[in-house]
Amino acid sequence: MDPEMDDKTLELMNTSGMESQNLVDDLSPKKTTVLKHSNGPVVGSRKRPSEGNYEKDKEHCIALFDQWSEADQVEFVERLISRMCHYQHGHINSYLKPMLQRDFITALPAQGLDHIAENILSFLDARSLCSAELVCKEWQRVISEGMLWKKLIERMVRTDPLWKGLSERHQWEKYLFKIRTSEVPPNSYYHSLYPKIIQDIETIEANWRCGRHNLQRIQCRSENSKGVYCLQYDDDKIISGLRDNSIKIWDKQSLECLKILTGHTGSVLCLQYDERVIVTGSSDSTVRVWEVMTGEVLNTLIHHNEAVLHLRFANGLMVTCSKDRSIAVWDMASPTDISLRRVLVGHRAAVNVVDFDDKYIVSASGDRTIKVWSTSTCEFVRTLNGHKRGIACLQYRDRLVVSGSSDNTIRLWDIECGACLRVLEGHEELVRCIRFDNKRIVSGAYDGKIKVWDLQAALDPRAPASTLCLRTLVEHSGRVFRLQFDEFQIISSSHDDTILIWDFLNVSTNGQSEGRSPSRTYTYISR
Repeated sequence: MDPEMDDKTLELMNTSGMESQNLVDDLSPKKTTVLKHSNGPVVGSRKRPSEGNYEKDKEHCIALFDQWSEADQVEFVERLISRMCHYQHGHINSYLKPMLQRDFITALPAQGLDHIAENILSFLDARSLCSAELVCKEWQRVISEGMLWKKLIERMVRTDPLWKGLSERHQWEKYLFKIRTSEVPPNSYYHSLYPKIIQDIETIEANWRCGRHNLQRIQCRSENSKGVYCLQYDDDKIISGLRDNSIKIWDKQSLECLKILTGHTGSVLCLQYDERVIVTGSSDSTVRVWEVMTGEVLNTLIHHNEAVLHLRFANGLMVTCSKDRSIAVWDMASPTDISLRRVLVGHRAAVNVVDFDDKYIVSASGDRTIKVWSTSTCEFVRTLNGHKRGIACLQYRDRLVVSGSSDNTIRLWDIECGACLRVLEGHEELVRCIRFDNKRIVSGAYDGKIKVWDLQAALDPRAPASTLCLRTLVEHSGRVFRLQFDEFQIISSSHDDTILIWDFLNVSTNGQSEGRSPSRTYTYISR
């Protein structure tokens, strides 16, 4: 503390007579008493009557206080507060609380910092943003001019596949991710759009739970064989592999067959495609690579001794598995430059399915086991045991493995520790295909049924088994061989020679699609 201030303080503290007594009394803790009321005790202060000229002494102290620096003032007040009792502290706190509050959202634009106010409010969710608009006109102006409802919707579209899909299908994506132009609607448009999106999402979720859907059917019957073994789709097309050795490409909107690829001498058992190539595996033991646009065969891989049952490729790596009990790991430099890196052996029966990511390759076999291998080194890691019969299908993603077996069950596994997290029961025959996302598991079986399961409930050990299956879909008249799904639809194929499109988005309240018949069929007869 400043020496001059110390002298002044000492002079003040040591003042003799009534002035000194008044100051000491003022700095001393006040005595308190309890006042009784019918509703309970109320604490009040009992102040000794002033014995001198209190107002004069107070003005003298304030005059001295005003002469000190801010730091000295703070230190002096701290000393005063330290001499007070708890009740006095509470009284001071109540006095200071409104003084410390600041409407920074209103204050920032006044300082030319609108962008900071907008950035702060842009972190709010929808409910909080609605409340913020009601605070005052200035807050409402910041939200409106900052287009914060538009930014909230854009954030949801970036992070949630359901929002992204709705933006594409309902065509309001064209109003997103654009700078302010005459083509961009005002903030009020996005404010009114948000609850409509929420309503659409709630409707879709209800359709999934209740099994409401619009059904479209592709009949891909051929003259000499029966069955659609595999498929994959996008917004424009469906590519299917058939028992009659062909690959058929269908227009997803018109359901017409656009192209037929031939070359395999056995049934097409598995396929995967990207924007450049289609890769197929066949019971003729070969893997073929086709150009998507032209249908030209770019490469044929001859390695396995028996049927190629499944394959996966991504990021320059491909894994195939076979009835010959082996797994082949391939390096894909280009569609025409594919070389064998490693052969993995260990299963004692046909390897029915493989999946992989950057960390693990996962395989499942008729020998009832799931084996885990290192993707980088191809070294064996561990075996998952639990199924009572052979395993026909699995999917692996983000530490979770979901498998289906001829013991009619589905199992969920933690790949890191090998623990079985849950067993799902309900299918009456072999579970042939399975897929899952963050919300659901969808499985198809030889009983002709497709079941939709609640994934989050399945991962909760407290959830009763009876609550796990959300819906059973029965339309196929034969074994379900393959399925794929997204937030809006399931597409499945079967031994009954059909591909079914289960649409959970375009469903009217009476169960029929808006603008199209509830069931639409296209039949293709090969010649």
